[in-house]
Amino acid sequence: MQRDNHYDESQIQVLEGLEAVRRRPGMYIGSTDERGLHHLVYEIVDNAIDEALAGYCDNIEVTLNLDGSVTVQDNGRGFPVGIHPKMGRPAVEVCLTVLHAGGKFGGEGYKVSGGLHGVGASVVNALSEHLLVMVYQDGKIHQQEYQRGKILYDLKVVGQTERTGTTIRFWPDVKTGEDPEPGIFETGNFDFDTLKTRFREMAFLNAGIRIQLTDDRGEAPHTEVFHYEGGIVSFVEYLNRHKTPLFAPPVYIQGVKNGSTVEVALQWNDSFNESVYSFANNIHTPEGGTHLAGFRNALTRVINDYGRRANMLKPNDANLTGDDVREGLTAIVSVKLVEPQFEGQTKTKLGNSEIRPLVDAMVSEKLSAYLEENPTAARTVLDKCLSAARAREAARKARDLTRRKTALESAALPGKLADCSERDPAKCEIFIVEGDSAGGSAKQGRDRHFQAILPLRGKILNVEKTRIDRALGNAEIKAMITAFGAGFGKEFDPSKLRYHRIVCMTDADVDGNHIRILLLTFFYRFMPKLIEDGYVYAAQPPLYKVTRGKQEQYVYSDSQLQRLLDEMGRDAKPEIQRYKGLGEMSYQQLWETTMNPETRSMYRVEMKDAIAADELFNLLMGDQVEPRREFIEQNAKLVADLDI
Repeated sequence: MQRDNHYDESQIQVLEGLEAVRRRPGMYIGSTDERGLHHLVYEIVDNAIDEALAGYCDNIEVTLNLDGSVTVQDNGRGFPVGIHPKMGRPAVEVCLTVLHAGGKFGGEGYKVSGGLHGVGASVVNALSEHLLVMVYQDGKIHQQEYQRGKILYDLKVVGQTERTGTTIRFWPDVKTGEDPEPGIFETGNFDFDTLKTRFREMAFLNAGIRIQLTDDRGEAPHTEVFHYEGGIVSFVEYLNRHKTPLFAPPVYIQGVKNGSTVEVALQWNDSFNESVYSFANNIHTPEGGTHLAGFRNALTRVINDYGRRANMLKPNDANLTGDDVREGLTAIVSVKLVEPQFEGQTKTKLGNSEIRPLVDAMVSEKLSAYLEENPTAARTVLDKCLSAARAREAARKARDLTRRKTALESAALPGKLADCSERDPAKCEIFIVEGDSAGGSAKQGRDRHFQAILPLRGKILNVEKTRIDRALGNAEIKAMITAFGAGFGKEFDPSKLRYHRIVCMTDADVDGNHIRILLLTFFYRFMPKLIEDGYVYAAQPPLYKVTRGKQEQYVYSDSQLQRLLDEMGRDAKPEIQRYKGLGEMSYQQLWETTMNPETRSMYRVEMKDAIAADELFNLLMGDQVEPRREFIEQNAKLVADLDI
């Protein structure tokens, strides 16, 4: 067999200008789905935020236009419009057409910036079908337009103005099938709530800045404004609004050293969950990093030192652990530094070694002072930490009982688990089913080769309202932990997971929805990686069976039923069977409608934003009734006739 080994300089491709971005968009914005689409807006808004950090901008307005475009307008200095000395073209054009061109590379343009790579505006231009930029500067309005990153005409003056700033309007390049160009994005639908969550976060992190988001796509414009003079203190108060704080207001710590700014706000509440979020140059760092390590180290040391001084920790008592002192803690750790070093292209972890001792020292000094000056609050916090330590010890004993045994001790699997014979977790799925009758149908109808069934009795414990030691004493929770085989909490190891599809299969009614929410709350609090890594699914059993003559159709929502009846016409008189629960179906029907991979419908549970998810689980499953009632009243219309 002959091979063509010819490989020379003619085969080396050089992608000119922004063509590299269009050819490999995922390298620059992560993906071309809904997440990547929204990233375009963030990149432009981040430029305006950089102007705010430099002290030149305090108002940003974002508008979702009816034609699918987005307009971002700020009152900063505006892109420079003079001729770039090296490129010989207007600087604004260079910023929008040349990768890694911007004021963020050690020059005097920006001391602190979130846009580390300087590719934001040019990437948005490359991935837009059309982009219009208007710069308001020195009394003039400068304008230029681009098509898929290519210049349509030279920068020109189109009017006079007294304002300063920049307006960018862009139309994302969406795949339509009508355009000869292939397009980039799978969807062009911007989600108002996704943007709202991001911009609220940005406004909290930058005290005093005003961000306005307007949706012009409906019958009437809808506008929300985010403006918080309290900054991250307001952020903590917002996150704790559905909880009961142990003291008020939150502790605020701030300091500047060697050009780096550290801001920390913290407040304990009566919940059992930790809600600590870290940011570097306004970028959320979900994997933490050196700033978070410095905060945690100082927090644990300060609480232990105070406990010893106040004689609440006796000489023979062991020190409180980090988990003990962070139970019920809500905190924001925000640092702004000149040259941030993020680990990985996704910027999820801060790596600057110098920031750890800086955060540690500031938190140590100012939190110690707060505890000394506020002894009542200090003792309340210490009492909670000591209670957490006692619960941790009880949980340790319970944990020993729930640890996954080795393969040779498979008898340790829950007795009610009907396991599958396949041993490759990637091919295995487990259905969590409520009730013996539904469990019996599922066991009969399943494919025993790759489908396992774990029936639960009634509603599981609401872990949002219980400490870990009590949760681990619950038989249903112990059964799930043991069946999954990957542990829980900080010991959770996805590589040991016995099934790569964990399917919540509950009745298609209010009780079924409640059970599913209880299950998701348990997964989110005890095994968040299950959701983050896409292992959790929700089955969709039918609501109705419609029979006309020999023809049978299964219907999954009231709206779908109405459409079907409309199609049949008034003269057709079908028999309609309403399923009150899974147990009403024969095992053949359950297999055909809900379990057969060839015919079933199920959706993967996703966690788009950890802060929003934490807030929602606390709202829905926490102790405060009034906020939950208001949420249900405001959103009931969204689920009254829900198609998923």
